Amino acid sequence: MHDALVTLIGGDRPVERESWRSLWDRLHDGGLRRGEAVALLASLSTAPPRAATLTAFLDSLDERRPPLTVPFQDTVNIVGTGGGPRTFNISTAAALTAAAMGARVVKTGSRAYTSGCGSLDLLEILGIDLTRSYEETAEVLDREGIAFAGTFVYPAEIGLLARAALPLDLRDIGRFVNVLGPFLAGVPVTAQLTGVSDPRMLPAVRQAAEHTARRTGRTVWVCTNDLGADELLGIVPNRVRTYEGGGEDEFTLRPQALSLSSGHLGDLAPVTTGRADVARHFLDLLRGAGDPVAEQAVCLNAAALAVAGRLTADWHAALTAARTAIHDGSVHGLVERLRTRAVSVV
Repeated sequence: MHDALVTLIGGDRPVERESWRSLWDRLHDGGLRRGEAVALLASLSTAPPRAATLTAFLDSLDERRPPLTVPFQDTVNIVGTGGGPRTFNISTAAALTAAAMGARVVKTGSRAYTSGCGSLDLLEILGIDLTRSYEETAEVLDREGIAFAGTFVYPAEIGLLARAALPLDLRDIGRFVNVLGPFLAGVPVTAQLTGVSDPRMLPAVRQAAEHTARRTGRTVWVCTNDLGADELLGIVPNRVRTYEGGGEDEFTLRPQALSLSSGHLGDLAPVTTGRADVARHFLDLLRGAGDPVAEQAVCLNAAALAVAGRLTADWHAALTAARTAIHDGSVHGLVERLRTRAVSVV
């Protein structure tokens, strides 16, 4: 058994970067056995590693990336850890709304983990292409103000690890990898908003956020609420811890203070009756014909992107701008420009 795995299971000392390097080398050479891959993923997901092991894990993957030569200036990303109550694609809707407001957004995401339709699933339904390179991402970003980055931004080692564990599904045994997904994407954004659904994973996410902020200079917001959603919700208070450089801060977004109306979690439920209905529900929402509580959630997250990305510091102005962008057709127009394939929606 590889030393990294022995050390990880033993838990008496951190797994050093050199040990992770050796593990990735063996993985690329095809020498990591299926049992080792499964044990590694299960161990990480069962007991999130201590700080030193986690930072070495992240650094060992980051150092294997090709150099990033295409900077994305003044950009922001919203991407959650997955899990929690099932909601419609709030973060994708918020990203589009923020872009229509004037923010520059590079959005990452994944297939469904616990929901029926993840960010990448929704984009496929809508006919919006993912970018396939940093150069293409920069081109789309400059043209439309938003780009949806493809899976090329994630470490190749994650895909290799998933294949080494087959026929077991990464979604079943790789919860830790899904949770850390927002910090594995190699996208040089200026700010990142990440919601956390599972409180047991919060210490690891906060450690990853702090490390990412120190290493990249990125501003990172880590958000939680008592409903366990990995997005900001307008119906409950949301706690936000921010990391920037070597410092951190914390504040709470309270619905009453932002003049947000009450509602229920059921108002945010996803559509499960088919692809056409998913698309119709999403597009109706983004042209101002959706549920008011759902629209409110989109506007709150879009406002957060505008504030985190320093488009504005005024939360009330940001919320107003988000509502305006939805109701004056700006968001829906942006979606239509991004769509590249005809989608049959009644």
